[in-house]
Amino acid sequence: MMKAFRIANVHLIDPEKKIGEVGSITVKDGLIAADDANVPTIDGHGKYLAPGIIDIGTKVCEPGERHKESFRSAGIAAAAGGVTTLVTRPDTKPAVDSPETLEFASRRALAACIVNTYQMAALTKGRLGREMTEISFLQDAGAVAFTDCDAVVSDTKVLSRAFTYAGQLGAIVIGHPQDPGLSKGASATSGKFASLRAIPAVSPMAERLGIERDLAMVEMTNVKYHADQISTALSLPALEQAKQKGLDVTAGVSIHHLTLNEFDVADYRSFFKVKPPLRSEVDRQAMVSALASGLIDIISSMHTPQDEESKRLPYEKAASGAVALETLLPAVLRLYHAEQLTLPQIFSALSLNPAKRFGLPGGTLKKGAPADLVLFDPNVPFILDRFKLNSKSKNTPFDGQKMQGVVLATFVAGKKVYER
Repeated sequence: MMKAFRIANVHLIDPEKKIGEVGSITVKDGLIAADDANVPTIDGHGKYLAPGIIDIGTKVCEPGERHKESFRSAGIAAAAGGVTTLVTRPDTKPAVDSPETLEFASRRALAACIVNTYQMAALTKGRLGREMTEISFLQDAGAVAFTDCDAVVSDTKVLSRAFTYAGQLGAIVIGHPQDPGLSKGASATSGKFASLRAIPAVSPMAERLGIERDLAMVEMTNVKYHADQISTALSLPALEQAKQKGLDVTAGVSIHHLTLNEFDVADYRSFFKVKPPLRSEVDRQAMVSALASGLIDIISSMHTPQDEESKRLPYEKAASGAVALETLLPAVLRLYHAEQLTLPQIFSALSLNPAKRFGLPGGTLKKGAPADLVLFDPNVPFILDRFKLNSKSKNTPFDGQKMQGVVLATFVAGKKVYER
């Protein structure tokens, strides 16, 4: 690791400036410093340099299911995908619902993961929706947010107590906007396609009901709230109204709901089974427009490793989820090449906004920020081979697809953790 170096002749993608410009970056002692032509210089050959991706909602399967993904394999996959910070979910076995399990995950991450890691904690014990966790102790142990992930709390009294307590502590609660009754057992979005394929389906209205309930609770308790995945146009008016009211609310969208639709399921391809299910093309385009306008704030991978045994099943019985740490950037670059989003808009949603929302370092190229950087070429075409992914699990919906855009190098605190 060089204490000081300079990356020159690159297109700088600074989401704070909202423009891309040719220039150079100097790194000293792991931080971005004033430009200095007297330190060793790396020629960027006209490629693109941006803040490293901060991924909110990565699932690392420690403890309990290391065969699906470990902190070591997740870190390697993240670095190869230009992700410099992981914020991991608590839906492990057992759930991260106590200071002890949180500290275990933090120690494992520190020992084995080559990128930055932060942990979320469960909102209720065992993610069962019956009793809230010790939010204050978990916050002291380092939890950056609280969520039960897709185990939606159905008891509104329990939820209101948890929201109230989290609000008093200034903690962020992450919700999964779904009505648990309507969405139970669903594998697809209701409509002609699901009917023709005879797949158990759920109406998009389930998401609208979920987000409206959560936002009403936010209005009542004044808690900081983030919706992990908005995926239907029906949810957007409630989100827009909440922001106009001045509620402390942000929202995310997964890379799969930005770039895929329900027809990609085709003949029951279970790698396309995610939660919530893939939506219509109209919904997908609405998500892209909401991201471009700033109504949706964050893009995340929603990286959910599943082994072959849980995916090679009839569609309705197959496990939900897809790996996405290494496909996140080339997938979102589809929207750049389609001229639907600019690179500064993309990295605002991938880096700057997650850092600001969760109080994390990084997400910017300004002087004094951590030198968490990704050097990439958005124009290199390739065909994705899932067996070449670094994740232990290979359940990607992009297998065999033509993609464009590769990571050339990833730096964490000035240390090169990946080079193509």
